[in-house]
Amino acid sequence: MSHQGDDASKPLEFHLKEEHHPQNGTMLGFWTYLMSDCLIFAALFAVHAVVGRNYAAGPSGADLFDLQLVAINTAMLLLSSITYGFAMLEMVKGRVKPTIVWLAITGVLGAIFVALEIYEFYHLIHVGAVPQRSAFLSSFFTLVGTHGLHVTFGIIWLVTLIFQVKRWGLTPSTRRRLMCLSLFWHFLDVVWIGVFTFVYLMGVLP
Repeated sequence: MSHQGDDASKPLEFHLKEEHHPQNGTMLGFWTYLMSDCLIFAALFAVHAVVGRNYAAGPSGADLFDLQLVAINTAMLLLSSITYGFAMLEMVKGRVKPTIVWLAITGVLGAIFVALEIYEFYHLIHVGAVPQRSAFLSSFFTLVGTHGLHVTFGIIWLVTLIFQVKRWGLTPSTRRRLMCLSLFWHFLDVVWIGVFTFVYLMGVLP
Protein backbone atom coordinates (compact mmCIF):
# COMPACT_ATOMS: atom_id res chain seq x y z
CA MET A 1 0.00 0.00 0.00
CA SER A 2 2.84 2.38 0.80
CA HIS A 3 4.32 1.77 -2.64
CA GLN A 4 1.03 2.65 -4.26
CA GLY A 5 0.89 5.86 -2.25
CA ASP A 6 4.43 6.72 -3.31
CA ASP A 7 3.63 6.01 -6.93
CA ALA A 8 0.53 8.14 -6.74
CA SER A 9 2.45 11.08 -5.30
CA LYS A 10 5.29 10.98 -7.80
CA PRO A 11 3.32 12.17 -10.82
CA LEU A 12 2.01 15.14 -8.83
CA GLU A 13 5.48 16.01 -7.56
CA PHE A 14 6.90 15.62 -11.04
CA HIS A 15 4.12 17.78 -12.47
CA LEU A 16 4.81 20.58 -9.98
CA LYS A 17 8.50 20.52 -10.81
CA GLU A 18 7.69 20.42 -14.49
CA GLU A 19 5.58 23.59 -14.09
CA HIS A 20 8.10 25.29 -11.81
CA HIS A 21 11.30 24.95 -13.79
CA PRO A 22 10.00 25.90 -17.25
CA GLN A 23 8.43 29.04 -15.79
CA ASN A 24 11.69 30.12 -14.17
CA GLY A 25 13.60 29.18 -17.30
CA THR A 26 11.22 31.07 -19.55
CA MET A 27 11.35 34.27 -17.49
CA LEU A 28 15.14 34.10 -17.16
CA GLY A 29 15.50 33.55 -20.89
CA PHE A 30 13.15 36.41 -21.64
CA TRP A 31 14.99 38.80 -19.32
CA THR A 32 18.21 37.80 -21.10
CA TYR A 33 16.57 38.65 -24.41
CA LEU A 34 15.42 42.04 -23.08
CA MET A 35 18.94 42.82 -21.91
CA SER A 36 20.28 42.03 -25.39
CA ASP A 37 17.63 44.35 -26.84
CA CYS A 38 18.75 47.05 -24.41
CA LEU A 39 22.27 46.73 -25.78
CA ILE A 40 21.01 47.01 -29.35
CA PHE A 41 19.04 50.18 -28.65
CA ALA A 42 21.87 51.61 -26.54
CA ALA A 43 24.20 51.17 -29.50
CA LEU A 44 21.69 52.82 -31.86
CA PHE A 45 21.23 55.76 -29.48
CA ALA A 46 25.00 56.11 -29.20
CA VAL A 47 25.39 56.17 -32.98
CA HIS A 48 22.67 58.80 -33.29
CA ALA A 49 24.37 60.88 -30.59
CA VAL A 50 27.56 60.86 -32.64
CA VAL A 51 26.17 61.44 -36.15
CA GLY A 52 22.80 63.04 -35.37
CA ARG A 53 24.05 66.50 -36.37
CA ASN A 54 25.77 65.41 -39.57
CA TYR A 55 23.28 66.71 -42.12
CA ALA A 56 25.63 66.76 -45.15
CA ALA A 57 24.08 70.08 -46.22
CA GLY A 58 20.71 68.36 -46.18
CA PRO A 59 17.59 68.83 -44.06
CA SER A 60 17.75 68.69 -40.28
CA GLY A 61 15.23 67.44 -37.78
CA ALA A 62 13.83 70.96 -37.43
CA ASP A 63 13.11 70.93 -41.18
CA LEU A 64 11.50 67.49 -41.25
CA PHE A 65 9.86 66.53 -37.98
CA ASP A 66 6.16 67.08 -37.41
CA LEU A 67 6.03 67.14 -33.62
CA GLN A 68 2.23 67.17 -33.58
CA LEU A 69 2.14 63.88 -35.47
CA VAL A 70 4.88 62.43 -33.29
CA ALA A 71 3.00 63.52 -30.14
CA ILE A 72 -0.14 61.74 -31.36
CA ASN A 73 1.92 58.65 -32.10
CA THR A 74 3.49 58.79 -28.66
CA ALA A 75 0.05 59.07 -27.06
CA MET A 76 -1.09 55.95 -28.95
CA LEU A 77 1.81 53.89 -27.64
CA LEU A 78 1.49 55.17 -24.08
CA LEU A 79 -2.26 54.47 -24.11
CA SER A 80 -1.55 50.96 -25.39
CA SER A 81 0.67 50.40 -22.36
CA ILE A 82 -2.20 51.45 -20.07
CA THR A 83 -4.70 49.19 -21.83
CA TYR A 84 -2.26 46.28 -21.59
CA GLY A 85 -2.11 46.97 -17.87
CA PHE A 86 -5.91 46.66 -17.74
CA ALA A 87 -5.61 43.34 -19.58
CA MET A 88 -3.17 42.10 -16.94
CA LEU A 89 -5.53 43.14 -14.15
CA GLU A 90 -8.33 41.15 -15.79
CA MET A 91 -5.96 38.21 -16.21
CA VAL A 92 -5.24 38.23 -12.48
CA LYS A 93 -8.99 38.09 -11.84
CA GLY A 94 -9.26 35.12 -14.21
CA ARG A 95 -11.70 36.88 -16.54
CA VAL A 96 -11.06 35.67 -20.08
CA LYS A 97 -13.35 37.90 -22.19
CA PRO A 98 -12.33 41.24 -20.60
CA THR A 99 -8.69 40.19 -20.93
CA ILE A 100 -9.16 39.55 -24.65
CA VAL A 101 -11.01 42.86 -25.11
CA TRP A 102 -8.22 44.89 -23.52
CA LEU A 103 -5.59 42.96 -25.48
CA ALA A 104 -7.48 43.71 -28.69
CA ILE A 105 -7.64 47.43 -27.83
CA THR A 106 -3.91 47.35 -27.14
CA GLY A 107 -3.31 45.76 -30.54
CA VAL A 108 -5.40 48.42 -32.30
CA LEU A 109 -3.48 51.24 -30.61
CA GLY A 110 -0.19 49.55 -31.51
CA ALA A 111 -1.33 49.19 -35.12
CA ILE A 112 -2.19 52.91 -35.25
CA PHE A 113 1.29 53.68 -33.94
CA VAL A 114 2.93 51.58 -36.66
CA ALA A 115 0.67 53.06 -39.36
CA LEU A 116 1.56 56.62 -38.36
CA GLU A 117 5.24 55.72 -38.33
CA ILE A 118 4.98 54.23 -41.82
CA TYR A 119 3.21 57.41 -42.95
CA GLU A 120 6.03 59.51 -41.50
CA PHE A 121 8.65 57.43 -43.30
CA TYR A 122 6.69 57.65 -46.56
CA HIS A 123 6.45 61.43 -46.24
CA LEU A 124 10.15 61.80 -45.52
CA ILE A 125 11.12 59.64 -48.47
CA HIS A 126 8.64 61.51 -50.68
CA VAL A 127 10.36 64.84 -49.94
CA GLY A 128 13.79 63.32 -50.61
CA ALA A 129 14.86 62.73 -47.00
CA VAL A 130 16.02 59.17 -47.68
CA PRO A 131 18.40 57.23 -45.39
CA GLN A 132 21.37 57.61 -47.74
CA ARG A 133 20.97 61.41 -47.82
CA SER A 134 23.01 61.98 -44.66
CA ALA A 135 24.39 60.25 -41.58
CA PHE A 136 21.63 61.94 -39.57
CA LEU A 137 18.90 60.38 -41.69
CA SER A 138 20.63 57.00 -41.75
CA SER A 139 20.76 56.86 -37.96
CA PHE A 140 17.21 58.21 -37.67
CA PHE A 141 15.69 55.61 -39.98
CA THR A 142 17.70 52.82 -38.34
CA LEU A 143 16.78 53.71 -34.76
CA VAL A 144 13.12 54.57 -35.32
CA GLY A 145 12.67 51.73 -37.83
CA THR A 146 14.16 49.17 -35.44
CA HIS A 147 11.72 50.27 -32.76
CA GLY A 148 8.84 50.09 -35.25
CA LEU A 149 9.81 46.55 -36.20
CA HIS A 150 9.77 45.59 -32.53
CA VAL A 151 6.27 47.02 -32.13
CA THR A 152 5.14 45.13 -35.24
CA PHE A 153 6.53 41.91 -33.80
CA GLY A 154 4.77 42.70 -30.52
CA ILE A 155 1.44 43.09 -32.33
CA ILE A 156 1.89 39.72 -34.07
CA TRP A 157 2.72 38.16 -30.71
CA LEU A 158 -0.30 39.87 -29.17
CA VAL A 159 -2.69 38.54 -31.82
CA THR A 160 -1.27 35.05 -31.34
CA LEU A 161 -1.88 35.26 -27.60
CA ILE A 162 -5.44 36.47 -28.11
CA PHE A 163 -6.20 33.32 -30.09
CA GLN A 164 -4.46 31.15 -27.48
CA VAL A 165 -6.38 32.71 -24.59
CA LYS A 166 -9.63 32.39 -26.52
CA ARG A 167 -8.98 28.72 -27.22
CA TRP A 168 -7.35 27.51 -23.99
CA GLY A 169 -8.28 30.17 -21.46
CA LEU A 170 -5.99 31.68 -18.82
CA THR A 171 -3.81 28.65 -18.20
CA PRO A 172 -0.41 28.91 -16.45
CA SER A 173 1.23 28.85 -19.90
CA THR A 174 -0.87 31.62 -21.40
CA ARG A 175 -0.51 33.72 -18.26
CA ARG A 176 3.25 33.34 -18.43
CA ARG A 177 3.27 34.38 -22.09
CA LEU A 178 1.09 37.39 -21.32
CA MET A 179 3.52 38.42 -18.59
CA CYS A 180 6.46 38.15 -20.99
CA LEU A 181 4.68 40.23 -23.60
CA SER A 182 3.79 42.77 -20.90
CA LEU A 183 7.47 43.23 -20.10
CA PHE A 184 8.27 43.52 -23.79
CA TRP A 185 5.49 46.04 -24.46
CA HIS A 186 6.42 48.29 -21.52
CA PHE A 187 10.07 48.05 -22.55
CA LEU A 188 9.16 49.39 -25.99
CA ASP A 189 7.32 52.27 -24.31
CA VAL A 190 10.44 53.20 -22.35
CA VAL A 191 12.57 53.06 -25.48
CA TRP A 192 10.09 55.23 -27.38
CA ILE A 193 10.15 57.87 -24.65
CA GLY A 194 13.90 57.98 -25.22
CA VAL A 195 13.36 58.26 -28.98
CA PHE A 196 10.77 61.00 -28.58
CA THR A 197 12.99 63.02 -26.27
CA PHE A 198 16.43 62.36 -27.68
CA VAL A 199 15.65 62.15 -31.41
CA TYR A 200 12.59 64.30 -31.99
CA LEU A 201 12.58 66.98 -29.29
CA MET A 202 16.34 67.50 -29.28
CA GLY A 203 16.34 67.12 -33.06
CA VAL A 204 14.28 70.27 -33.59
CA LEU A 205 16.56 72.38 -31.40
CA PRO A 206 18.97 74.63 -33.28
